[in-house]
Amino acid sequence: MLLELIAASTLCLNQWPQFRGPDANGHVAAKNIPEEWSDTKNVAWKVAIPGLGWSSPVLGDGKVYLTTAVKQGEGLSLRALALDAVSGKTVWDREVRKVDKAPSIHTKNSHASPTPILKDHSVFVHFGTLGTARLSAKDGSTEWLCTELVYPPLHGSGGSPVLHDGKLAIVCDGSKEPFVAALDAATGKVAWKTPRSVAAKISHSFVTPKVTVVNGQAQVMAPGPDHFAAYDLATGKELWKVLAPGWSVVPQPTITHGMVIYNHDYDNPELIAARLGGMGDVTDSHIVWRLKKGAPSTPTPLLVGDELYFVSDKGIASCVDVKTGERHWMERVDGNYSASLYLVNGKILLLNEEGGATWLQPGKQFKVLGKNRVTGRTLASPAFDEGTLYLRTDEHLYKYTTK
Repeated sequence: MLLELIAASTLCLNQWPQFRGPDANGHVAAKNIPEEWSDTKNVAWKVAIPGLGWSSPVLGDGKVYLTTAVKQGEGLSLRALALDAVSGKTVWDREVRKVDKAPSIHTKNSHASPTPILKDHSVFVHFGTLGTARLSAKDGSTEWLCTELVYPPLHGSGGSPVLHDGKLAIVCDGSKEPFVAALDAATGKVAWKTPRSVAAKISHSFVTPKVTVVNGQAQVMAPGPDHFAAYDLATGKELWKVLAPGWSVVPQPTITHGMVIYNHDYDNPELIAARLGGMGDVTDSHIVWRLKKGAPSTPTPLLVGDELYFVSDKGIASCVDVKTGERHWMERVDGNYSASLYLVNGKILLLNEEGGATWLQPGKQFKVLGKNRVTGRTLASPAFDEGTLYLRTDEHLYKYTTK
């Protein structure tokens, strides 16, 4: 019984329940993560995943959960899977929804790009405008399905939901009439739906929001078309905003030192740091710093202490002082990038789109510590457990381990 309690406690501590980990900050608390891998090295198991999905795996209850979209003629079978974390065997494979005609997507996207959330023995899966569902983590049975957040996607959907205080906050920026919404996590009912207040020329984005508490109030941080806006999580009311032209926003915001740091444009990416709080348009009063050179369009930056690390989609890595935006270094690394950055074993992990990994030493001097590669496209961010890394390619899910 003691061994079972210890195992259950370890599982609870080490689970990876959402995009970018337990605190959604890219910091990996688990130790002894393998730093070398390939198609064969340190492979505990390798499982072919049907269809295509760029959702990151999530971990808990001894299982690995992920979503995928399987083509069926002109339509899709939107699916969720649970694999046994020890063996890789499929525990359950459920169709969440069938779509008769698949909407068009960007070549870098999939119809299953948003990452699931694991909470209270349920797994929340999101397929953008095609639907959101709460499933039993035990057997995959549907607890509720919401198809009310309908919008015309451009290039598909990409942003993941965020769960906080019993609500799923979701950004729904389509090709017209963009909005931000929240679902009641218990019932799947729409709690609120707030239209974007800025009439942008190009209105689509793919951002994963961030929820933070400002002066005792939970606020949804949601960059979007031509502006950044913060919303009251309880009511959906827009509280404050920063105006800056841009669209197709992807990276999740970073919260630190009383600021939110976010990207506001894909084609001409720029990082903006703005002070939290205020009311209405705070553009002139709240911007702390702005940085264009080397800014990411897709990968979410990583904060380590007072240093912010990021990589542009075309492979320019940077380290800046998070308080001032002052650059410490900027260097080229191999490949193009979509996956977010992680702090693993005290080192920075960058995973490019072609299966290549680069390990960097944190600090104000640029130093490469190692490189390795696996076959396949790698746009999904990895997941981690003690001594273990789960890496998704376009065809497989790998479990790498040092155990």
